[in-house]
Amino acid sequence: MKVFGIGLNKTGTISLHEALETLGFRSLHWGGPEVRLKVEAALGDGRPLVDDLGDYDAYSDIWRLSENFALLDRQYADSRFILTTRDLDGWLSSRTRHVERNLARRDAGTYTGDFLTVDLDAWRLEYEQHHRAVADHFRGRDNLLVMRIADGDGYEMLCPFLDLPVRDEPFPARHKGTQPTPPGGSA
Repeated sequence: MKVFGIGLNKTGTISLHEALETLGFRSLHWGGPEVRLKVEAALGDGRPLVDDLGDYDAYSDIWRLSENFALLDRQYADSRFILTTRDLDGWLSSRTRHVERNLARRDAGTYTGDFLTVDLDAWRLEYEQHHRAVADHFRGRDNLLVMRIADGDGYEMLCPFLDLPVRDEPFPARHKGTQPTPPGGSA
């Protein structure tokens, strides 16, 4: 069984990744441009999308996988999908802070990526379209779990979904408690 975290970035994907590792899954989180290029090559060649990524059975915060969830669903039978989500305003604030950190890192010479522009309107549309597409694809099925980790969802939801006993320990909560920046504003 493969487990695909198909939530957008800044929705608790690192916490999900750490929880999956705690549960014994070999989990790949993000992976950088190298992973993106491998997924894009497999997509272009019509091959299964994660076969070139190594010996993992769980994946999170890899946008090219998240946006191709329907293809993954066909390619990997019996897979489970987890849509991590959070309220839209909190997500926009978190993404804004992420861009602000990237800009500071770029100016310091430690960031060479391209996630450098705040575009709240485009992000809202991305959020709405992704959530709607996931809901439409998985409607009436039992291989999707929607988790709101920022609101406290944890092992009590995740473990039964993965047919595992519920862990009696705190769910990983990376970046929890950071002060939100208002969308388009400053802290």
